[in-house]
Amino acid sequence: MFNFDKALELPSQLQWKYADEPELLGWTIRARNYNTLVANSMFAFMSIVIMGGAYAVYSVTTPGESYLSRISASVGFYLLMSFTISGMTHQRMNFAYRFTQSGVEYCKWKNFPKWALTFLKWFAGITAIIFIFLATIDPTFLIGALIGPGGMGLMYLSMANSKSYQEMQTEYHHYAFKWAELTQLAIATNREVVDLKYSITLEGKDYITKWSLNVFCKRKQKEIVAGLIKPYLSPGVPFIKAKVNVPLSTD
Repeated sequence: MFNFDKALELPSQLQWKYADEPELLGWTIRARNYNTLVANSMFAFMSIVIMGGAYAVYSVTTPGESYLSRISASVGFYLLMSFTISGMTHQRMNFAYRFTQSGVEYCKWKNFPKWALTFLKWFAGITAIIFIFLATIDPTFLIGALIGPGGMGLMYLSMANSKSYQEMQTEYHHYAFKWAELTQLAIATNREVVDLKYSITLEGKDYITKWSLNVFCKRKQKEIVAGLIKPYLSPGVPFIKAKVNVPLSTD
């Protein structure tokens, strides 16, 4: 019926439970599946701290060191630390949603960001060449090379050679819910999210689990998504518009 742009391909580790049923609606999206206000505030605070650290690097002088080399070292420190912090506070998860007559199911996954390794390697290499060239003019640029490109090079080696770190940055999950298990439908007023509350008994458990499912939508599509879901809900299920707090995890 609907078929939004599917830019992401479902990884081989994940399969749809109702793959044999016609798709009513399906799309993929990359989203920040956590409280972005907290993450953005943390990044802003850390940016101020990093600026203080960069100023400290700039303030440390050695005999014969030029003004330009001090600037280069402080800028290199700032870029390195900002890249590291943003990698922690601005991570995105891959999501794939699929609606059928049986219910809602979605997959979420995160692959190890190999692009980060490529970026670190090339950035460290290029800036090292630049600093070495400048060092032929002023030997104090070697200090900047050790702090900036050297630090990025060490980060690249630690990330590339750490299997445990790469596994920590890799996730694959699949979830499926029947329409009858959904207990509330809400259109978020603060994010591009449709929030679904559900009540289920997990396999192997003897108690009911109640939680929320955040359906991340592309811009101006949450009304369409909610409109398709509403007719499949059980009679009496609330349909509201409200501010939605995205939890840190739904696992």
